[in-house]
Amino acid sequence: MICKYICYICNMSKGRNKQLIKKRDEHLCLRYYFWTEVKRLRFDDALRILSEQEFFLSEERILSIIRKSTKKEPVAPVVKVRYPRLNYRQLLLFTDEAGYPASQIHRESKNGKLSHIL
Repeated sequence: MICKYICYICNMSKGRNKQLIKKRDEHLCLRYYFWTEVKRLRFDDALRILSEQEFFLSEERILSIIRKSTKKEPVAPVVKVRYPRLNYRQLLLFTDEAGYPASQIHRESKNGKLSHIL
């Protein structure tokens, strides 16, 4: 029993847990984003807050963590929202609140006069 425990201790890696460091780095990047983008603080002020009040690391170390994370995980582009285009037949399926079919709804032209029916 004691032999198994000693072997377990010998096989443990020294230093800090890598999973905990990874979680800390992720949280640090999220907090950096919060201070710079949401609260709109300047870069140096955000580093000072992260260093002195939240993570108790040097500003140089925080900066290197942020740089390392941006190299690892590039930001994925945001997908543009596309709106469906309705044609005349699809528009005829809808009625307004008063019960009039869409074919009776008139559209105004650019000069302000009523133009043709949709």
